[in-house]
Amino acid sequence: MELEIVYQDEEYVAINKPHGLLVHRSPIAKDATEFALQLLRDQISQSVYPVHRLDRKTGGVLLFTLNENTHKLTQSLFAKSETKKEYWALVRGYTEDYVEIDYPLRKENGTLQEAFTSFRTVDRAELAIPFGRYKTSRYSLIKACPTTGRMHQIRKHLSHIRHPIIADRPHGCNKQNKFFKQKWQMDTMLLHACLLQFVHPITKKELIIKAEIQPEFQRMLDLMGMKLSRINSKD
Repeated sequence: MELEIVYQDEEYVAINKPHGLLVHRSPIAKDATEFALQLLRDQISQSVYPVHRLDRKTGGVLLFTLNENTHKLTQSLFAKSETKKEYWALVRGYTEDYVEIDYPLRKENGTLQEAFTSFRTVDRAELAIPFGRYKTSRYSLIKACPTTGRMHQIRKHLSHIRHPIIADRPHGCNKQNKFFKQKWQMDTMLLHACLLQFVHPITKKELIIKAEIQPEFQRMLDLMGMKLSRINSKD
């Protein structure tokens, strides 16, 4: 597999991570045989250091540094929330135009952590396909901006407001997930990290890294009649 490199300089390299690809080896995913870390290292013939993580099921901007010093500096930016992150998600139902969720999330050890995410609806679709007790099926395309970086934060927050991401497991709607798989042979979780922005710790210039959505996400937008140009026109 050849990874799509969306940015590279003397300090960084960023890829558009495919959905389903792990960042690195994990004991909880023993079935995986390919990992972004190793693939990228072999592709550019250079050691790389992951700055942050994306869930296996999430696609989009994934940043690596090319040396340990920049790695430490950049991890500090993430820890201090001095980065801006944007995601696109396709969710169940009609979401509000804008909503802020300030809802703590619990770690595996039981500790509660503050978690804040804002969501903006950029498009909606209603399909003439009955679902459950409803005569139609409704969906929303949203842009999510988390200011904290908790595990599965966007997924959990959207589930909390009852607008789960399509094909999310275990935080999503099993009936919707089954519906998409049976009707459209689609089981890719529709969450994509589209933008990462921060001040470059070496050059001190603002760095904006973007990644386009991948084919399966685009197929679903086409099916819904949603256009990325509408997203861009509202930024």
